[in-house]
Amino acid sequence: EVQLVESGGGLVQAGGSLRLSCAASGFTVDDEDIGWFRQAPGKEREGVSCFSRKDGTTYYADSVKGRFTISKDNAKNTVYLQMNSLRPEDTAVYYCSLRNSDAGRYWGQGTQVTVSS
Repeated sequence: EVQLVESGGGLVQAGGSLRLSCAASGFTVDDEDIGWFRQAPGKEREGVSCFSRKDGTTYYADSVKGRFTISKDNAKNTVYLQMNSLRPEDTAVYYCSLRNSDAGRYWGQGTQVTVSS
């Protein structure tokens, strides 16, 4: 069974930092496209950052470049999102997502990030 379990969200003041974790089971994170999306109230879900299995590169949305860093610990089968210099506009539910070429896309339950001004 595939499971993605996020943690690390919370309330932080603008300029602060949080680190999100996504513990995966059922797949090996190093073998898949895996990353983070977010959805703010009234807005569509958007991609934040991800690892591309195909070419080994990482992707960052323009709005988070230079502030967020994605990483993974293969021994723990966990992906992280370090978020620095947080802004009120980063407030959203953050979702971990994995895409397997055969099985499709999987989503975690989401974790709330709230940045106060």
